[in-house]
Amino acid sequence: MKLSQNSSIPIYQQIADAMRKEIINGTYREGEYLPSIRGLAKDLKISVITTMKAYELLEQEGYVTASQGKGFYVNSQDTELLQEQHLRKVEDNLTAAIQEASIAGLSRDELLQMFNTLYDIKED
Repeated sequence: MKLSQNSSIPIYQQIADAMRKEIINGTYREGEYLPSIRGLAKDLKISVITTMKAYELLEQEGYVTASQGKGFYVNSQDTELLQEQHLRKVEDNLTAAIQEASIAGLSRDELLQMFNTLYDIKED
């Protein structure tokens, strides 16, 4: 898992995003335990509190459940539904970007060039 200290996205959010992606694509399966909070914090060289915040966010979203003394395990997921929800978010964000580009006077080609540039430099 790659984290960027220079990103505007908080570290806990970067962790939650990466874990969410791994749950959706099947890297972590139903009933499987996530890495321990302390272990992940040590591996990533970050605070245990930051890792806990990421796991709690995933729990609030329904991706994982905390088990007393055992850690967090992956809940049963309807992956098609989750993917559809994420596609809807992408569509909403792209629609907003198109509206903002129009207000800024960007042409379609300029917007596509900006999109391609940002996509190419994204941090996985």
